[in-house]
Amino acid sequence: MKNVLGDAVRRLRGMASASLGGKLVLILTGVGLVGSIAIALLLAAVITPSFKRLEDKSVTAHVERTRAALDEFANKVETAVRDYGDWNDSYAYMEHPTRAFEEESFSTLAMQNLSVDGMAYIRNDGSVVIARWIDPASGKDVPAMKAELVRRIGGIDLARAVDTDGSGNFYLRFGDNVAAVGVARVRRSDGTGTPRGFVLMARTIGSDQLSNLLQVTAQVNLAADLNDVAITPHANRLDIAVPVRGPDGETVASAAYAVPRDMSLLGRRMLLLAAIGTSILMIVVLVVLRKVIGRMVLRPLKRVERHMGVVRQSGTLGMLEEKPRSDEIGSLVTSFNSMLRQLKDLREQLEVQSFKLGRSESAVAVMHNVRNALNPISTILSQGLGTGGGADPALVDRALSELAREDIPAVRRQKLVAFLAAAQQAAAGERGERQQQLQLGREALHHVLEIIGKQQEAAHERPQLEACDITDIIAQNATIARYSSECSISFSFPSTPHWVMGNRVILSQVVGNLLGNAAEAINATGRGSGSIAVSVSEDKDTVRVVIRDDGDGFEPENAPTLFQRGFSTRKHKSGGLGLHWCANSMNAMEGKLDLLSEGAGMGARAVLTLKAATEMTAGGENIAA
Repeated sequence: MKNVLGDAVRRLRGMASASLGGKLVLILTGVGLVGSIAIALLLAAVITPSFKRLEDKSVTAHVERTRAALDEFANKVETAVRDYGDWNDSYAYMEHPTRAFEEESFSTLAMQNLSVDGMAYIRNDGSVVIARWIDPASGKDVPAMKAELVRRIGGIDLARAVDTDGSGNFYLRFGDNVAAVGVARVRRSDGTGTPRGFVLMARTIGSDQLSNLLQVTAQVNLAADLNDVAITPHANRLDIAVPVRGPDGETVASAAYAVPRDMSLLGRRMLLLAAIGTSILMIVVLVVLRKVIGRMVLRPLKRVERHMGVVRQSGTLGMLEEKPRSDEIGSLVTSFNSMLRQLKDLREQLEVQSFKLGRSESAVAVMHNVRNALNPISTILSQGLGTGGGADPALVDRALSELAREDIPAVRRQKLVAFLAAAQQAAAGERGERQQQLQLGREALHHVLEIIGKQQEAAHERPQLEACDITDIIAQNATIARYSSECSISFSFPSTPHWVMGNRVILSQVVGNLLGNAAEAINATGRGSGSIAVSVSEDKDTVRVVIRDDGDGFEPENAPTLFQRGFSTRKHKSGGLGLHWCANSMNAMEGKLDLLSEGAGMGARAVLTLKAATEMTAGGENIAA
């Protein structure tokens, strides 16, 4: 009765904590999370690409503005050099260089007015007529830069650098400086005459000038080796590098600067706000639903649970007083009270029947266990009666009488002596084997007497538990079980001790029953041989014993009915009592018995679960486990 009520309490506790409240909250939480994720993904699918396009447009605008600024800077130098290229005095100077023209055209004031740092006249064959490089701040000559200018001019195809209009511009690197270079053909102002060479002007551009042009903090990067615009994204900024082209289109430097990622930051903020908003909404909805579910569902179920706990502890089948309700909770209370009334009626019948059944079942169980214990004795006696003995006594007497004669040849005498020695040895072996069988029979008979005695002592009380070595119990019963079947069975079991809490005699009967059942299952296969393997494992405070056989097994769906009285998987047996008694005995020792099989012909496993012994007895002393 208490077990039935305990199961009902556990089922209602599961309904209150998981089936209704917990599962509903879990489902709603999952729906809320999925909804939040879906909304976030939808917003991300709409907002992120839009802001990405805006950011790309902004980056493109920055790049175009940079290129336009660099082109404008170089175009100013080209405009200045065109004026010198179309100057008649320049045309005349290239034919007949004069000191006066050089002092006028290459004066510090003239170059400062033109905002150029370097200037040179070059003949058509590439030779330099005159070149000068000044420091714009002080107006002093810089010989090193002048030498670098002359060196770089020698490596440039000036005719290719100018376009059809007779001028062009590009950027060159002079040591650690980058300059915009303008080149123009030297010709008359009216365009007549054959061009007599080229005039070249260079104006350096630094990080400060580049920053003023772009209106952002920028720098001229001389180490950059770019083929195209490079954009490096970071969390809050974009690093942009625009290549600065030379006369042949090669990259001589890059204009590098960083711009804030305002559009991406704005998009991320919008997504974050949306995710936070939906999360807050989900939390509010879940809190409200949790309170409503708790008040309308969980509280009534907890009252039913508490009442069932009182019934289970006290055994008093009192009715549950609850306000009438027309929903499922009201139906549950009505069904519960109806169950209590039925249980109250059944209790009286069960108490009368349990007393009668207990007496008869106990007696039958003792007889069943005694029969199992007597099986090895019957087998040993049958084997002893079936043994025909070693040598024929008549032959032995005849051999002795012949040996007594003195006229027996030596060869014949040796054969008779060998025959008598073999007969004696066979008789000695037979006596030893019979003595061993009698010893096993005596142990089995002692086991029978012990069963009867212990059964009388424990007939009306719970078995007293003590520390037992389950390995030793398995070994003893395995020796006896070898003679409980007509087929050859190999046994394997652990050799190390494993201490459990149980009644040694009852536990030995349970193990013996299970080994006997395994031997019968192997014999039922008709193979004539089989194996039984026993394994023991420990886990914290429990010990698990697995008895595995390769017998005929059983169908998995029959597992729940194996412990019923009278049920057996073999139709020629009226068994079922042994497993029924074993299961009840394991429960009485606070343990458990399970039977497992993958199907008919697949063998079976009997699993014993016992409490581990915290203390074990050895040699009369208590030893901590």
